[in-house]
Amino acid sequence: MNMKSFVIAIAAVALSFTAPAQSVVDTVDADSIQQAPENWFNLDPASNTVQGVSTEKAYEYLKNKPSRKVIVAIIDSGIDIDHEDLDGKIWVNEGEVAGNGKDDDHNGYVDDVHGWNFIGGKNGQNVDHDTYELTREYARLSKKYEGQNIDKLPKKEKAYYEQIKTVFERNRDDFKQQYSGFMYFYEGYQRSRKLLEAYLNVDTLSAEDLEKVKSSDEVVTTAKSMMEFAFQNHYNEQALKEGLEYFGNGMEYGYNTNFNPRTIVGDNYDDINEKNYGNNDVKGPDPRHGTHVAGIIAADRHNTLGMKGIADNVQIMVLRAVPDGDERDKDIANAIYYAVDNGANIINMSFGKSYSPGKVAVDKAVKYAEDKNVLIIHAAGNSSENTDKEANFPSRHFYDSRKQASNWLEIGASSWKNGEDIAADFSNYGKKSVDVFAPGVDIYSTTPGSTYEDLSGTSMAAPVTTGVAALLMSYYPNLSASQVKEIILDSAIKHKGERVNLPGDKSELVKFSDLSSTGAIVNAYEAVKMADKMRKK
Repeated sequence: MNMKSFVIAIAAVALSFTAPAQSVVDTVDADSIQQAPENWFNLDPASNTVQGVSTEKAYEYLKNKPSRKVIVAIIDSGIDIDHEDLDGKIWVNEGEVAGNGKDDDHNGYVDDVHGWNFIGGKNGQNVDHDTYELTREYARLSKKYEGQNIDKLPKKEKAYYEQIKTVFERNRDDFKQQYSGFMYFYEGYQRSRKLLEAYLNVDTLSAEDLEKVKSSDEVVTTAKSMMEFAFQNHYNEQALKEGLEYFGNGMEYGYNTNFNPRTIVGDNYDDINEKNYGNNDVKGPDPRHGTHVAGIIAADRHNTLGMKGIADNVQIMVLRAVPDGDERDKDIANAIYYAVDNGANIINMSFGKSYSPGKVAVDKAVKYAEDKNVLIIHAAGNSSENTDKEANFPSRHFYDSRKQASNWLEIGASSWKNGEDIAADFSNYGKKSVDVFAPGVDIYSTTPGSTYEDLSGTSMAAPVTTGVAALLMSYYPNLSASQVKEIILDSAIKHKGERVNLPGDKSELVKFSDLSSTGAIVNAYEAVKMADKMRKK
């Protein structure tokens, strides 16, 4: 489960938790305590009985075939370029002399040796947190219409402002309530753990210790119920602290209309077409997300370290444009332009939001990538929403047009489980808006400081697909971006007629084929076989 879904789930439970109510403990899904098989996203559905993408099987098929280097641009939070498993996998701008303070290759960016940071300032500072786009729109429109009679505004303009105002106030209030619920759970967890440790005279409470609690005292049984629930759902101290951080940042930054970190960047933010701002710190203050994404695509397949990425002949171009909060359209557009102009073959974009006031600028950049034969792979989002009906940006659909980008893949997240649990509970979906699913639950990959971690999200499913795309481009260099897209979709393993839990609602079963245009899961082995057939024709 991704962090947002995790903390909201706990908050929802906490708001209703009145233990010793055993019913709360009984609601725990038994599947949640199963462990994902090691390296599962690279495994084969037929041989290993998990819904991986058959990476190892694909390499057996490709044995002794030549490959070329493929450049993948990752637009994200930053990447720890010194990670042990990414050694030799980070793109180097050969036209730039590191550290000389000059723009040697005349591309407008000074010392951009490994990429660029679009949310950094010239003095070396970085944007860490930012507001949500909804908050920025609410603040902008509130200031614009301050003192005006909004009933006199043009109908469309008035409707948009009222929608933004309503959604912002509702979401902010819901978030406050969830925050309260989470705090209640966290404080109850702390009290219960300390009480039971004292009751049992142990330094650190374990799940096995709970079996020794035989008291009929209501306070003790309440504490026992809460800790049973916590242990069964893997809600440990670290996870709960991360939840507190998530809610704290949301209150302090995300929904704070007075917070504006853009002064750090020092650009003219109102000039959507401005370029050449930022700095060359591609790591940033929190590269956890981007580093995890990079490992899925490119972690060294030939060493004995933590995990194996999908693509074995790839270079990662690092583009930092995603803060803790919502990314800004201006930065995303410029990151796409940079990637294309500096030789990227694929752009991975594991981020998204519900509003996009600068969509026209992003659309122009996407069209530019399309014209230059660069494939864009985007995560569908983690809100369990039908994006045929709910907006999710950036998107392939161009503003005020029926046209859409032909170089775009939209990826939902699948689980390692079979049957009804194939689709990740958090994943967005859409028969028209989502192309295909890929592994995105309990994905073990690189994290900062040469560490490794399991993370879940469509943010993980997108780079799985990017890895497969890079594999195709590497071994079949004559394929165009649109052909790679076509192969990935046509070769994906179909799950016709299979009924699965609707993401976000386990009480409803739907056809897996209704969750995306293909009703399928990406598969590297089937993709390389199809590419081979195309090559031989």
